[in-house]
Amino acid sequence: MLDKRIVVLAIAALLAMPAMPAMPAAAATTVYEAEDATRTQGVVESNHAGFTGTGFVNYDNTIGSAVEFAVQSAVAGPHSLVFRFANGTAVDRALDVTVNGNSQAVSFPGTGDWTSWATRTLAVDLAAGANVVRATATTAEGGPNLDSLTVDDGDDAPPPRDWSAAVVDSTIARRPATSLGLGYTDALFLHGTYLVYQRTRAPRYLDYIKAWGNARVAADGSTGNAYNDLDSMLAGNVFLELARETGENRYRLAADRIRQRLRTYPRTADGGFIHNVGLPGQLWADGTFMAEPFLARYGELTEPPKQLITYFAHLRRSDGMLFHAYDETRQSSWADPATGHSPEVWCRAVGWFGMATLDVLEQLPATHPDRAELTGIVRYLADGYRRWQDPATGRWFQLPVKPGLTGNWTETSCSSMYTYTISRALRLGLLDQSYVAVAQRGYHGVLAKTSIGSDGRTNIADISIGTSVGNAQYYLDRPRATNDFHGLGAFLIMNEQLASNSP
Repeated sequence: MLDKRIVVLAIAALLAMPAMPAMPAAAATTVYEAEDATRTQGVVESNHAGFTGTGFVNYDNTIGSAVEFAVQSAVAGPHSLVFRFANGTAVDRALDVTVNGNSQAVSFPGTGDWTSWATRTLAVDLAAGANVVRATATTAEGGPNLDSLTVDDGDDAPPPRDWSAAVVDSTIARRPATSLGLGYTDALFLHGTYLVYQRTRAPRYLDYIKAWGNARVAADGSTGNAYNDLDSMLAGNVFLELARETGENRYRLAADRIRQRLRTYPRTADGGFIHNVGLPGQLWADGTFMAEPFLARYGELTEPPKQLITYFAHLRRSDGMLFHAYDETRQSSWADPATGHSPEVWCRAVGWFGMATLDVLEQLPATHPDRAELTGIVRYLADGYRRWQDPATGRWFQLPVKPGLTGNWTETSCSSMYTYTISRALRLGLLDQSYVAVAQRGYHGVLAKTSIGSDGRTNIADISIGTSVGNAQYYLDRPRATNDFHGLGAFLIMNEQLASNSP
């Protein structure tokens, strides 16, 4: 039983946490309708519903067609430009946006149809007084249908919202630390919270993680967990983080227990850690993230890359993606009798694998013999992510290689994972700059599923709940949750990469 004093201290720590900060008020803005702007090779139309004002500008299908806005600003300095547009094609109709002679290329991806309107936001500097904002088509397809340009009023605009802090504060308000267990979803959220703490150094975030550790880890490092499945080992990352921050030996002992368990943990014939001791011979792509980054952070740099290479050899497909699972015994109900593969590609499984490969790669020295092979895996996955990204939303489907399947839907946790993997790989110099637009579209796509409720707390929607291995209908029928920890943890990992770094 838990020492009552620990529980009392944990509750006291939670009660001492500051209240969630109020979200900033909306900025004052000015809207400039495109139909009132100066046009070059474009016409005003009103045949697609949903526009504001009296119509929108339909660019001529040619490079150089343009819309030019005369923008007034009361103050010089940073402002936000928000373009409202529709693009009913699958082709990115990029524009060159020039502000007072300074230009930048901006992606305007497909929105699904011509009555689905979306926005693109740019941070720019405006001069006090008159400014010229010109949006020029850079492709032979011309530009998107452009509805309006909204400009904030400078000093009156609030700073950008810290979505990571808002998500963690909202979750802390909903879920006391002592209500979290040792499962992988709770550990994922706690690891994400630690990343936010590393950036912000806000004591309440570390206090929350410590309250969980105080309630779950005994002085000898025991947790009551036998570690008979890879999922249970994800908590090892949090044990290492707490050991580093607190200096308490019990957290190092808790991590040691997971490391020792892996020394005797069952494997496939070629050495891969099986997903669960009750599932002999089975490798699930999910399991790589549960164990391999922990092992690498623990200091074991031989086993993790070998595991990833073994898994990849069994799960690799020809389309840039991975099968969800493989059964060397061919005995499971879902296994192909010839190949042992599962029947489908499941989006989050491939996301787990991508993040795991990058996390391990970052721990390896430049001279490590497996570094080049892991880099190749990252590039293979990045190519698949780019190939299967939904052009209309920037997200990825629950069954990513079957985007047109009836009932398929874009899933937020895997979209966060894919976006993180591409952005992080760019930052590490593993991918060329053509992937920047993929990361940006993915990020905006995930943010489109992120909102503030009437209670002032964040909501992240369309997150698949926990999932086993099955057929297509099984995955499509998985409930879509809001604020499920799969999605919250993945969002925090992604947002800490994207919000503070250029992808």
